[in-house]
Amino acid sequence: MKKIISIALILVMVFAITACGGSAGTKMTMGTGGTSGTYYGYGGVLGQYISNNANIGVTVVSTDGSKANIQGIQAGNYQLGTVQSDVMAYAWEGTRAFEEDGKVDSFRVVAGLYGEAVQLITMNKNIKSVADLKGKSVSIGAPGSGVYFNAVDVLNAAGLTENDIKAQYQSFADSADALKDGKIDAAFIVAGPPTPAITELSTTNNAYLIPIDGKLAKKIMADSPFYTTYKIPAGTYSGQDKDVETITVKATLIVSANASDEDVYNLTAAIFDNAEAITKENSKGSELSIENATSGMTVPFHAGAAKYFAEKGIEVPVN
Repeated sequence: MKKIISIALILVMVFAITACGGSAGTKMTMGTGGTSGTYYGYGGVLGQYISNNANIGVTVVSTDGSKANIQGIQAGNYQLGTVQSDVMAYAWEGTRAFEEDGKVDSFRVVAGLYGEAVQLITMNKNIKSVADLKGKSVSIGAPGSGVYFNAVDVLNAAGLTENDIKAQYQSFADSADALKDGKIDAAFIVAGPPTPAITELSTTNNAYLIPIDGKLAKKIMADSPFYTTYKIPAGTYSGQDKDVETITVKATLIVSANASDEDVYNLTAAIFDNAEAITKENSKGSELSIENATSGMTVPFHAGAAKYFAEKGIEVPVN
């Protein structure tokens, strides 16, 4: 009788584990970004749909962003990551943020997700343009981060260098706190709007966005073709009564090159076959489209993702 009971208990446990998508499926860790940024919240939604529809158990973790996620995949700590398309290009080519560490090719593209606007926010009424940042205390992201290089590109196009400002190297959340406390004059935040850190700041303070447009935007795009123009619609943030023109890179989902074709095909399908449902949970889902997912990528796609897109009529480069 004891033996029968023991076998029954074991069967119950096995059933419970299988029902939860346990050991039968692949396990992946997804690197995202800071908890107050879009990567983390949106990554959580994507992880949920992959876990529920692709037989892949996804654990979403907060990280320092694009470079950390690429290096995490290289080290084998992560299998998925959200990254800026420009930082991804730096890694693949071994330039800028990866010039010292060297080229990284241990990842492949799954899909482009949404536009990441370069958002320049301030509470200083004397700052009306990028040129007005001269001599001011400005947060430009962690050294070597995607935000850092975006900020440098914008400053340089406006005729400024890092030495022309009082540079601060802070996360989104720290930048928002420093603005509220009057410790800095402005901050660059690169993320899909509405960005939680800016939403909170604009709701409780007289914060506003500085446009990056016109000749300035054209110069930036001429120097760095991975940028495109982007419009932040009026009403995106509290007190924003007009559209704000800026530039953008693309948030991209990458995966370890060692992931199986089947797993990557399934996780790609789990995202794009459920785009409508994802949009209901996070507004960034509205930018999920086959065309957006496959355009503007300078790094090869994973073969599993390429198979999915080929079924939708679009061929993408693989390596």
